[in-house]
Amino acid sequence: MLYVNQSQTNITAGPQYQGLLEILMFSMMSTVPCCVFLFINITMLFTLRSKAVFRETSRFILLSNLLFADTVQMALSQTLYLMAAFRVRLIYPVCGVLAMLADLTNEISPLTLVVMSLERYVAVCFPLRHTTIITMRNTAVAIFVVWAFGSLNILTRVILLLDFPFEDLESLQMKEFCTKVNILLGQMSVLYDKGYTYFLFVSAGVAIICSYIGVMIVARSASTDKASARKARNTLLLHLLQLVLSLSSTIQNPLLTAFSKVLDRETLLRIQIYFYVFIIIFPRCLSSLIYGIRDRTIRLVFINHLCCQWRRSRFQ
Repeated sequence: MLYVNQSQTNITAGPQYQGLLEILMFSMMSTVPCCVFLFINITMLFTLRSKAVFRETSRFILLSNLLFADTVQMALSQTLYLMAAFRVRLIYPVCGVLAMLADLTNEISPLTLVVMSLERYVAVCFPLRHTTIITMRNTAVAIFVVWAFGSLNILTRVILLLDFPFEDLESLQMKEFCTKVNILLGQMSVLYDKGYTYFLFVSAGVAIICSYIGVMIVARSASTDKASARKARNTLLLHLLQLVLSLSSTIQNPLLTAFSKVLDRETLLRIQIYFYVFIIIFPRCLSSLIYGIRDRTIRLVFINHLCCQWRRSRFQ
């Protein structure tokens, strides 16, 4: 997976003659969309806490967990991006904490998408048992397992880092900018990161695709609610799109490296910003748009809160 800080640093660490005006211009190109998407996500989180029906329905609880992780990830990624843009260098422990937290929240998204896909599968394929299988308690357990699995991965990364001979470093001050790549110290850390990333996305993709196939098979049955099955199928396709967008971020660095051989620096910077916004930032807001616009239960409340928050911010 790409972490915003990862690719951004490779370019922003470029020539020293890059002026402040240029830095501000390219920073604004990513910061403005990020602030808009953060505003949408926070409004959706507020909406999901505003009514009991949202707080007591499993799919909305799972959505809250997904949005929380995406919002934290978006804020951390933009912070690390701006640090790289303005050439702020951290010490290894501080960078490690920020990068690991960004890594954790980044992993929660595909794991939560898997749980949400399974919930839609049960709703369509086992409608009579849905209320007994998808309970508040089981939902809480699923969310705990998701965070525990992500935390176990972070713990493994920290253990791998302990084998690095930090005493051989002249200083804990980083010579490069804070990125996930720059704290993968040692070959074992690099191999583990690649292996875990591939395993995570392949497993999540298989789970979502299997859920989609199951819904498609059941949808052909005459006794199935066609509208509900069609809506669940479309939701699963959108979840798969979110997963693909997250996976596509892993190839951003190789693409930028290839482009750097044939494009000038300014064009490359613009392409990098577009990649960042559409591959990193936009997928983090996709869940709000999927549920905030498509779901009739939450649509009116979400739009009302969004408009009220917008008017209030303009007034202030």
